[in-house]
Amino acid sequence: MPLVALFNSKIKLGVSGRSNSFSILKNVLNESDKTLWYHCASLGEYEQGLPVFKELRTLYPTHKIVLTFFSPSGYEIRKNTAIADVVVYLPLDTPYNAKRFFELVNPELTLFVKYDIWPNYLLELKKRGSKALLISALFRKEQSFFKFYGGFMRQALFAFKHIFVQDINTQNLLATINYNETTVTGDTRFDRVFSQLSQNNELPFIDQFKNNQICLVAGSTWPEDEALLINYINNTDSNTKFIIAPHNIKVNQIKKLQDALTKKTVLFSEKADKKLDNYSVLIIDTIGLLSKIYKYADIAYVGGAMGSTGLHNTLEPAVFGVPIIIGKHYDKFPEASQMISEGGMISVSNQYEIKKTLDHFIKNPSEIQNSGNQNLNYIKKNTGAVIQIINYVRI
Repeated sequence: MPLVALFNSKIKLGVSGRSNSFSILKNVLNESDKTLWYHCASLGEYEQGLPVFKELRTLYPTHKIVLTFFSPSGYEIRKNTAIADVVVYLPLDTPYNAKRFFELVNPELTLFVKYDIWPNYLLELKKRGSKALLISALFRKEQSFFKFYGGFMRQALFAFKHIFVQDINTQNLLATINYNETTVTGDTRFDRVFSQLSQNNELPFIDQFKNNQICLVAGSTWPEDEALLINYINNTDSNTKFIIAPHNIKVNQIKKLQDALTKKTVLFSEKADKKLDNYSVLIIDTIGLLSKIYKYADIAYVGGAMGSTGLHNTLEPAVFGVPIIIGKHYDKFPEASQMISEGGMISVSNQYEIKKTLDHFIKNPSEIQNSGNQNLNYIKKNTGAVIQIINYVRI
């Protein structure tokens, strides 16, 4: 990894950060501290676990909370989160590192979110008799846990005292390896996004830009998504407003996107002193605003599924009761299949399909409301995972 880090800035961040993890823990924690340990692979898993983390903070107010990430995309954004007393990169999964980690942390309760199963850490936890839970777990039969050669990884799963799974398929998969301490609770992300409705989501500059027009918000877009959107935006004769929040906000990528658009376009970073209602396209060249911006969407497009990068969070726009358009590669995302079957989401494969779908919604506002309501109802009926997990912890 140090060798690869010479050529990859993201890996370099992780290598550098991991080298400081033990010294940070040593400076913050004392032997007398009672601790909880949360581990997340990246930012998505952190957001998934956050509603549980918040409840546990209330339940254990005197405990120190240790939060670890594997990926820089999680650590760099949430290293100052108030939910934890100390945030570090998880040292690499070796027996030596695991022992050293637990000599410093010694958690009473450990939570892993969704996946990122590190066997040496988990087996050391089991050896010490510490309680570990896996929440919002989602497994596929192609994974090593369910293969003839996956014995070591299976042992790691059995270090969890209980696994809270997203669906019955995962529960049945775990049963095939005789792991039966499971509860189907659904996905904690539903609780997370539903809580967004009780927050202040007002963004006055979006109100000014939208100016009571129909607005498409395209979130977490990649070049494959943007190619379709650019073509549509440049050729539509409607008064629709467009907000694009690209996944990659590097300056050269933003400039390339801006140059490809023929409609009047403004960047978030340049919005000061601009009369925003005069613009047709707003590009969000910053992070952290998308979950609030979706409040202003009449139609949402969620990126990632047009190419091979993976579909981004579709629940964030769904909670605001808007119809959602995605690309064609969504087979590993069960919530997408469910929202499609319930009529709140549409998958498109090409330029013709996205034009047909957007034109239909823009010309039929009642269809926007009907389709969007299906998504909000889908969110509501799938909340409740957090309550079940916390009730188990209390026992």
